[in-house]
Amino acid sequence: MGQTLAEKLLSAKVGRTVEAGELVVCPVDVCMAHDGNRPLVTDVFVRLGAERVFDPERIKFVFDHAPSSHIPLAAQVQRDMCTFAREQGIEVIEVGEGICHQVLPERGHVVPGDVVVGTDSHTTTLGAFHAFATGVGSTDLAVVMKTGRIWLKVPSSVRVILRGRLRAGVYAKDVALALLRALTANGATYKALEFDGPALAHLGVGERMTLANLAMEMGAKAALFPCDAVLTEWLRQRPTRRPWQVFTPDPDARYDRVVELDLDQLEPLVAAPHRPDNVHPLKAYAGLPVQVAIIGTCVNGRYEDLREAARILRGRRVAKGVRLYVTPASREVYRRCLAEGVIADLMEAGAVIGVPGCSGCTAASGFGLPAPGERVISSGNRNFKGRLGTPEAEVFLASPAAVATAALTGCITDPRTVLREEAMAR
Repeated sequence: MGQTLAEKLLSAKVGRTVEAGELVVCPVDVCMAHDGNRPLVTDVFVRLGAERVFDPERIKFVFDHAPSSHIPLAAQVQRDMCTFAREQGIEVIEVGEGICHQVLPERGHVVPGDVVVGTDSHTTTLGAFHAFATGVGSTDLAVVMKTGRIWLKVPSSVRVILRGRLRAGVYAKDVALALLRALTANGATYKALEFDGPALAHLGVGERMTLANLAMEMGAKAALFPCDAVLTEWLRQRPTRRPWQVFTPDPDARYDRVVELDLDQLEPLVAAPHRPDNVHPLKAYAGLPVQVAIIGTCVNGRYEDLREAARILRGRRVAKGVRLYVTPASREVYRRCLAEGVIADLMEAGAVIGVPGCSGCTAASGFGLPAPGERVISSGNRNFKGRLGTPEAEVFLASPAAVATAALTGCITDPRTVLREEAMAR
């Protein structure tokens, strides 16, 4: 019986052939903790009686969840993590540098073939880099920091075949929402999503990160993309710090399920309150007023996302009564958007620009919170009741272009209408 991509990668790490369902103890290449978890991984590490981490070069602390340290507790958490990091020789990626899932690959800390664990559920994002990446709790990560290993069950896999090519006004976020609609929130529980198909040649690394990020909302343990020409070119432009290893699934690998999506047939979608898998065509909610619009987070705060939003808003103003919050995913993204005029376009349109980080994703960031009764449209990945701190608010999830269009018109609107007007004006 052939092996899936997940089975092959984990077999190489464990040092023997493994198959789905097996419990294994696996070496970890990179582990990451951020400032958004309680109890702190550092506190757990001490309570376990551990003294030294297995390899400080393989551990990263990222301060992304409270980039503006809006409450004393947030500042205290960061101070305590800094103290521990200094004692152990661990690198701290400081406030304002960006979101862990964005910054680690930008700085070459993640390479193809890696096993990565992090104290954030959306660590699956790093599967865009041909890595087996998954989220863990503070206790698990404390053990990894001591031993360099993690126990896990080898997941079975769902093969996702993408065909066709996205049309104007339809984005990777719409692909992810379409997949959520097909699989639902439980459809990939503890499975690996393995992406494949001719459409990948047209999906950049940022778009793949969007898909891998939202795999977690389907319950996935990991999401894996191939190491193809698109990824190799991206890596060539980065300071990758280690040699990498490429794996290919066997032709006779066994999958739990195969899902095919034709990107040519997709249209703009939204996830309606209060579940990410409550997905509908955007046109079903067209005309519904919004008061808050948020662009950013680890799923859609990259340069391409902000560029598309700026394209919608350039030379226009956000509708009266709407507040638009924008957060770059990293300082690198921020710099590029500044250099290319993207931030200027957004600010001229009336956007409030936040510190690079997780702002606008949860109430914990203290940024972009709605009032009771207000309606939010966000490019984030979760719209659970109370996610943004106000149980009485409604949160819709959509692509950055759809969020920008809603901010412009004051109501949920198909971004293709603005893009068509733009094309006709040229």
